[in-house]
Order: sequence, then C-alpha cells, then structure tokens
Amino acid sequence: MRKTEIIAVVNQKGGVGKSVTSVNLATSLARQGKKVLICDLDAQANSTMCMGFQNPDELPITIANIFTEYIEDKITLTKDQYLLHSEGCDIIPSSIELAGIEPSLVNALSRERILKSFLSDIQEDYQYIILDCGPSLGMLTLNALVAATSVLIPEQAHYLSAKGLEMLIGTIARIKKNINPTLEFMGILITMYNHRLNFSKAILESLENAYGNHIKIFNGKIPQSVKAVENTATGKSIFLYDPKCKVSLAYEAFTKEVLADESV
Repeated sequence: MRKTEIIAVVNQKGGVGKSVTSVNLATSLARQGKKVLICDLDAQANSTMCMGFQNPDELPITIANIFTEYIEDKITLTKDQYLLHSEGCDIIPSSIELAGIEPSLVNALSRERILKSFLSDIQEDYQYIILDCGPSLGMLTLNALVAATSVLIPEQAHYLSAKGLEMLIGTIARIKKNINPTLEFMGILITMYNHRLNFSKAILESLENAYGNHIKIFNGKIPQSVKAVENTATGKSIFLYDPKCKVSLAYEAFTKEVLADESV
C-alpha cells in the first residue's frame, strides 16, 4: 500500500479558508474513491460543523480527549468512540475543550510528537489524512507539522494575508530542518480570489515572484463567492450544497491537480 499522505492545512491568519479547504479537499478526494480522514485541530470546530455536526461541544469524544489520553499515557479510546462519518470521509471532531489542551502540552513528554504517535496507529487505514489547523502557530499546529508529510497553505490575495506568509514559511522551514526532515510544501492555494480586481492580480503576481520558484502555487484559484460562505452553515460540503457552482468546480479542479502531483 502507498504511503499515507498527511496534509496539514496551515495559516496563522484566520479567515483565509482553511476549514472550507480542508472539508472540500477531503470530500472531493472521497468522491474520487480515496480513503480519507479529516482531523479537526481547531477549538472553533469549523470543520466539524461543516461536516454536519452542528453542536460539537455536545459530542462525547473529540480530539481533545485523544490528546488528554496521550499526554497522561492512559490510552483507552477505540476508533468506534472517536470516529464520525460524513460524505464518504471519517472525521475526528473538535470542540471548545481543545482550547484547554494547549497549556497541557507545554509540559508534556515529547509534546510536539503526540499527534504523530496517535496517527501512526491509524494511518494505514487511509490514503489521505487532512489536518485542519487553527489560526495560530502554537503547540497544536506544531504537532500537525511534525505529523504531516506535506503542508497546504490557503492564502488570500490580500495584503495583510500575504504579509504574514513569510513568517509562516520560515516556521515551516525550521520545523523541516530540526524536527521533521520529510516535511514538504504541497503548495499555496489562492482562496477568495476576485479576478476582476487589479489589486488581487497584483498580490498574486507578487506571491508568484516571491515564492513561485520554490513553492508550488496551484493553478486553480478558489473564487470569491457567497456560495462558499453560505454552505458552511448548512453542514454540507460545497459539492452537496451546490455541485454546479463555480466554487465546487474550482475545488474539484484543485483536487485533480493534487492527485496529478501525487502521481508524478
């Protein structure tokens, strides 16, 4: 069996489409017949809600419980307790309880490798594992980057979003050098793109000039659309919400680009 691709979807800036991208990439891969797990690593639980579980704080078991067990070295949970299922994907949900895990990680043994240890026990069941990270570069995101085989960066064609990209790329490069030498950049996905704005085109050109020679910038861009906002409240992927809209078509094209890169 081929190696499991573990994709950390990372950007320390909020509102750039991390959860939407995580959910739509995961469900699109599942529609292509792939075995996919999405792991929600954000206490806001946006991916969990987008996958149909609208009250995540009422779920009995979430990723917070898994981290707690590994921190305390008392592992009792089984897959049937923490795995949910939706749109052909398995899901490990999140909840507000995850916000309390970060302080506990600071003093934990092998604190940056806890998620990697957990995933090593289940990853053989999947071809793709999508890690939806919160808007920070804290211990949970560090765990994701240590566990991951590649990093996907959703990025708005916006000045403030682009400004923080250099710091993020530097952080990822240091993790690759010092902790996870097999970590690779999958690429940068431009989200909420408005091709009619010269400003958006200028930011995109500057990103391509700055990073295009050493980090892939995906050809497909996710367009700015009210559909992408509306569907997050429905508990469905964009493919179920409106399979013919331009956002659906863009994520489908992006997924095909990901699969094409994997086959090279």
